[in-house]
Order: sequence, then C-alpha cells, then structure tokens
Amino acid sequence: MNHSSRRHFLKTTALVGAAPMIFGTKSSAQVKGANDRFRIAIAGLNGRGGSHFNGFTGIKGVEIAYVVDPDPRARAKFLKAARDKGHKHCKAVADIRIALADKDVDAITVATPNHWHSLMTIWGAQAGKHVYVEKPMSHDVVEGRVAVAAAEKYGVVIQHGTQRRSDANIAGLHEMIKTGRWGKLKIGYGYCCKPRGPIGPKGRNSTSELDWNLWRGPADLGEFDPKYVHYDWHWYWKTGNGDLNNQGTHQLDVARWSIDDDQTHPVRAMAIGGRFQWGDQGETPNTMFGLAQYPNGQYCFFNVRNVNYKGYERQVKNEYYFEDGGRIMSDTNPHYFKPGSDKGEKIKVEAGNVTPGGNWKSFVTACREGKPEMANGNVRDAHYGCVLGHLMNNSYRLGKKAPFNKKAGTFGDNKDAAEHFGTIHDIMEKGVGIKENEEYTVGPWLTFDPKTERHTGAHADEANALLKDPNSKGFEVPDVGKI
Repeated sequence: MNHSSRRHFLKTTALVGAAPMIFGTKSSAQVKGANDRFRIAIAGLNGRGGSHFNGFTGIKGVEIAYVVDPDPRARAKFLKAARDKGHKHCKAVADIRIALADKDVDAITVATPNHWHSLMTIWGAQAGKHVYVEKPMSHDVVEGRVAVAAAEKYGVVIQHGTQRRSDANIAGLHEMIKTGRWGKLKIGYGYCCKPRGPIGPKGRNSTSELDWNLWRGPADLGEFDPKYVHYDWHWYWKTGNGDLNNQGTHQLDVARWSIDDDQTHPVRAMAIGGRFQWGDQGETPNTMFGLAQYPNGQYCFFNVRNVNYKGYERQVKNEYYFEDGGRIMSDTNPHYFKPGSDKGEKIKVEAGNVTPGGNWKSFVTACREGKPEMANGNVRDAHYGCVLGHLMNNSYRLGKKAPFNKKAGTFGDNKDAAEHFGTIHDIMEKGVGIKENEEYTVGPWLTFDPKTERHTGAHADEANALLKDPNSKGFEVPDVGKI
C-alpha cells in the first residue's frame, strides 16, 4: 500500500466502526520473492479458519501474523497454536481492521460467517492486501459486484475458497467438454445431498464472551441471539445462504465452470423445495431443486437434499448432460454414457490449466507473482458462481405454497427439469415419507439482465429488493462507485 493510502486507511478506520475507504489507482501491494516471508492474517476461527490455519502453516515462508475473531476463546486457542508452530510474533485481535492497518501484512484470509465475506474482501482490497475468501464470496448479488470492482481497482489477488478450482483433472475435463468432444453441453448439474438435522433453539456462546457487535458486523441484526453462533447462522437468511450456497457453492461453481466461457450470469432462474420434517426455527430449505438458464440456452441444475432417512444416498458431486442424450457421471471419476446406454466408459483426462500447489499454495504463488489471473477461482468466477446460487435462493424466498406432488413445479415444457425434480420428489415421498397433505414452496421464474445485474419483467420489484441486504450502521458495504 502506498503511504498516502495507508494514512487515509488509518484515519478513516480509527477502529471504531467506520468502514475504511481508500481512494486511488491500483494498490502497491508488495510482490514477495520466493525466499521472503509472506505474512497472513486469518479472520474467523470457529469453522473453516482451522483449515486455513493448517493449510497456510504448512507452507514454507508463510508467517501467521494475526489470528482474528470476536470470540476470545477462539483467539486464545489459535494464538497458542500459532506460537507452538513457531509463529512467535503472531497477535490475536478481535477486529480485522487492526490487521489491515498493519503495513507488513500481505494478505488476509476470510473464514467468517457469510455475511462478513464481501465486506472483509472489499476492505482487504482497499488496504492493498491480497484476499483468500471462503465460499460464498458474497452474501448477496450487489456486494459481490462491489468486491469484484474493489479487487480490480486495487489490483490485488482474490482467490475463492472453491478448492475444486485447483483440481487439474476437473479443469481438464471441462476443457474437453468445451472443445465439443461429446457435442454441445446442455446441463451442468450439481448435488449437495449430505445429511443434516434440525437445529435447536440455543447456541453455545454468551454475550459476556463474544463481541456481538463485531460478530454481526454488516448483518442487520438486533441484540445478541445465541441461535446464530457458532454454526447455525447458515440456516437464516440474514447471515447464511442455506446449503445451496454453503457446501453447495463448490458444486454450483463446478456446474457453472462447465458452461461455455462466454457466459456470465443466467437470464432466468427458479427453485422449488421446502424445509420438511424438522419442525425447527431454521429458514432455509433442506430440500431444493433449482435451475437457471444462460443466454446461449445452457442450463445449470442443482439438487439439495439434507433430510436423513434409512437408505439415504449421500451425493456431493457433479454430472453433465449433452444435447444428443449422452451424459458424464461424476467430475472426479468421470465416465461417459452414450445416448441410451447404461454402460459407462471411463474417460482419460489430461491435466487442465490450473496454478499448481493446491488451493493454499496456489494462492501464495499468485500473490508472490502479483498476478490476480493466477488465482484458482478468481474474483469474477467467484462472483458468477455465487450469483447463480443467489438467484435460485431468491426465487425460493419469493415462492408460494403448493401441494406436495410432482406437478408442483412450474417447468413449462422443460422435460429435463421435470424428470430430475420427479426423482427428488420420489425420494422425499417414498424415502423420507413426506405426505400429500404437506406443501412445497414454489418460486417464480425470475428474469435477470447479466449486464446490469438487475431483474426485469414479472416479479422484478420484489426480486430486486433481495439483491442487496440491509447493513448495520458502521459496517455498510460501499456503493460500487465509492470504493
């Protein structure tokens, strides 16, 4: 960061709740040589932060400069762990802005709840820091666009926590698909079917321990409510995005990755599902079928099933369907099935184009080289993948109740959608035991302009209202023109 920018950052932050603003051209974030230390601050320690810590402490030349969390117990635990691993100068702080104001910090990693992801990414870019941000990069559509603009204005590396982007075999498979090896891709399909359970009314923390103001940050929440901490925030709209944009972000991103490279956002999307059987206070669906159509006619389908039952089939994977009826089952052990055939042929995949080293080392490499384009899962790919999930979720949030039957979906003449939804319905009816007297939530088709990132047509007003979450005072995501 140049000196005038840093002075402005320190002045505007003051560590009292004001969002920092740094104006200027591209940042002067230092490019480190291969033998120089690379200093990282890890924010968010109660979940994925542990993976961040283990991943980066295993890389030569990387120093953990800060561990950051509003929970003092988590700070103390990771400060000890850092010092035990030889990071003697590591500091533990509650507020990420302290680390951002340190000129010697090269990068931050963000493993906080979803509602913090974009704002920390934006602040990091403004401070001239590279950012590794957990999925989803954004909690809503608008803040994702601001994160893209900030990354590009300040020239920092942003890498999304979608580890499959570092898998050379998946990259190679997609390169083969896009050459037309099996004809035109029709549908990129993702699954997030892992068993979960209902959530209880209480969390595991208390106001005496947790800095609630820093925990909620930009989320428009009131006084402390233990139901959110430290994991169940995933299942409330003000803090999370459900499993579609939780675990599902990985498979959503892979599905979108397989779509033609010149496609950015869908032009329409819808979803159907429900929160069945659990009878708890969660808001997000535990069962969902979502679909989105791109300008070129290709689709992404997505399947969320969390309700456990005897015979449950765990599916966290991707599939690909082609216009001639052929299909590829699995992205990690791909087999091609010719049209009408039940016998698959194993595909020999050559390694595709990724920055080597896995998700942790590739990020450090991109930062050392000062090349944002080397990130495996760059800021634009992160944005496009997250928006895909946001549009499906927003359709669900605007949905109306309909009887629990196979005719509940509004798929028009899309036989593929009707078939895949029918499979989910049969599982819920025959496996889980959902009865006809229960109901689906059926979302409307939402049309979307990829250029303006705004909804048009029917339901535009109510859908556009969901593009940006309200922010709490002092933690506002800046307008895209004011970064």
